[in-house]
Amino acid sequence: MGSIYLIRHGQASFGTLDYDVLSPLGKRQAEILGAHLSRLGVGFDRCISGSLKRQQHTASATLEQLHLAGMKTPAIETDPAFDEINIDAVLQAHLPDLFPAHQDLQRALQQAAAQPSSFQRLFGQAIEQWISGKHEKATLESWNSFRERVQGGLNRLLVDAPPQARIAVFTSGGPIITLLHLIAGISAHRAFEYAWQIANTSFSQLRFQGNVVTLTSFNSHAHLEMMQTPELITYL
Repeated sequence: MGSIYLIRHGQASFGTLDYDVLSPLGKRQAEILGAHLSRLGVGFDRCISGSLKRQQHTASATLEQLHLAGMKTPAIETDPAFDEINIDAVLQAHLPDLFPAHQDLQRALQQAAAQPSSFQRLFGQAIEQWISGKHEKATLESWNSFRERVQGGLNRLLVDAPPQARIAVFTSGGPIITLLHLIAGISAHRAFEYAWQIANTSFSQLRFQGNVVTLTSFNSHAHLEMMQTPELITYL
């Protein structure tokens, strides 16, 4: 059987002007992942990344460690199917429905900017609106469209994939959760409850035979746990 490793990007730059940049810690997490994979002898026949900078940079930093260990590394291919949900667009589209009063909305946004836990609650409320399909916005990619995009990316990977191929996919929490929903058959609402548990540079493994895909591991981040440095385990 073949394997697909769904790898979440390293820690991004939450709270800065450009979130879509790996923080120094995020780069270190990716390097630790690459070193860990090289010690296990896990190399890749193909490497796919979404088009976001934090995904691409995580892929580069991880593969560099495999290269330094003398392992053959494939070129990084780009497929926007594995891009993250447009979080800003989801918030802008659905928060006015959740907080019709302007003052309440401003207060919620201020709290979210100051505390990641507040942002998590706020985003969770907006995501519930989004995946319900009852409040679709003309200017926003719908949940059904996003799910079809991610499914299309997976389908392209499976076409002509050698039976024992190892494929790395550097992506984000949204596509990983969506694939959990599609492959494990759990509801979208239930799947998104796991979104905040996906550690930066964790990997979830899929096994495939033809177009039959199964989930064999989820959110593995032993490479960070073994460093015995709690600060390395992040979720942003």
